[in-house]
Amino acid sequence: MSDIKCKLLVIGAGPGGYVCAIRAGQLGIDTIIVDRQPPGGTCLNVGCIPSKALIHAADVFHNIAHASDGNLGITVSAPELDLGKTIAWKDRIVQRLNEGVAGLLKKAKVQFIAGDARFVDGKTVTVQTDDGEKRFRAENVVIATGSASIELPFLPFGGDILSSTDALALSQVPKSMVVVGGGYIGLEIGTAFAKLGAKVTIVEATEQILPQYDSALTKPVAQRLKELGIEVQLNTKAQGYAKGLLQTDKGEIPADKVLVAVGRRPRTNSVGIEELSLSMDGAFIEVNSACQSSMRGIYAIGDVTGEPMLAHRAMAQGEMVAERLAGHKVSWDKRCIPAVCFTDPEIVTCGVLPGELENSKVAEFPFAANGRAMTTEREDGFVRVVARADDDAIMGIQAVGAGVSELSAVFSLAIEMGSTLQDIAATIHAHPTRSEGFQEAALSALGKSLHI
Repeated sequence: MSDIKCKLLVIGAGPGGYVCAIRAGQLGIDTIIVDRQPPGGTCLNVGCIPSKALIHAADVFHNIAHASDGNLGITVSAPELDLGKTIAWKDRIVQRLNEGVAGLLKKAKVQFIAGDARFVDGKTVTVQTDDGEKRFRAENVVIATGSASIELPFLPFGGDILSSTDALALSQVPKSMVVVGGGYIGLEIGTAFAKLGAKVTIVEATEQILPQYDSALTKPVAQRLKELGIEVQLNTKAQGYAKGLLQTDKGEIPADKVLVAVGRRPRTNSVGIEELSLSMDGAFIEVNSACQSSMRGIYAIGDVTGEPMLAHRAMAQGEMVAERLAGHKVSWDKRCIPAVCFTDPEIVTCGVLPGELENSKVAEFPFAANGRAMTTEREDGFVRVVARADDDAIMGIQAVGAGVSELSAVFSLAIEMGSTLQDIAATIHAHPTRSEGFQEAALSALGKSLHI
């Protein structure tokens, strides 16, 4: 078998991997990318994009079904749902994006190989394709293999026990669903199915849903779950499933389907990294500020390098690595990485949280005092700023409310640009928009509140 040589071999065509390969190709680097799945990885194929499509469909269905309940003078008959058609629509979106990424790779002169990659040594990788095994010799290798759902030994995936991937492929809405895990994945998917008509119960082992967030941010989400008829059982541990019943340490819960969403693990054990003796940080590959591993010429990006496991973090890392391989002097100097939880209402966090910064100013502005929120009948939530007390530099921004995911870019931009409270307070924000809440929070922190 003759070796196929290249300057860069990217293992994994998810957001981090394909961005790395596209930028490398644009910079004239001879690049090959390998993945068994179509381009896009978990995020595009079975994660971020499909889940947001389902969430949108569920919102539309729920809003139509309950339009007659509100104060808008609208009367409708009960809508009907064909989940099979919904899933087909979702699949068409995924296919369009797959083809788009494939086209961008081709445009950048990157060769895509469909197959399973495995290290032989630090420069040699074999790929098992449908046409047999191929062997690659690369000057540099980027490990971008992403992550996979954590499987519980007493709730193994299969049949009525679902991973998030399985749940997003259902062709019928189950009558009842229990979600094991009150993190963002479980709440996003569980809320969508509740809006589509399922009886949903959330089982969370800790004392609150979304345990990585403070209680002020999660309170509006918890209230909305209650309004949607979703039962939440906290401090409850799942133990097994049999005959349509989920067993917990506090009793049994009827469940046609059980969604296990207790987190994700880095996907590193399938590519043979044990052959490289890389330095590890627990289950993650240890990397420096340039995403270089302990072995020269081996880089790692995305979920395999640790938290936060976010597609946009992987993308930024991938672009940086490509630039470095092209000889450009760049390094990781991001001040913040925005995180969005697409629950109902949505949550955005950027930078530090209250309590993480000494001598700080913290202020909130509630959407209940925001005109745009009132006109959309969604007044729950707020915008919060955290600033240094000595110079008013904004170090953290959080928000919870309907549609606040679209504010994440302006939040991160404010922190990356080194904005102060005065900068935001003096910036004219369009009226009426939810973004005014950001300006009002800054004004409040300065003791100059206008609308509250």
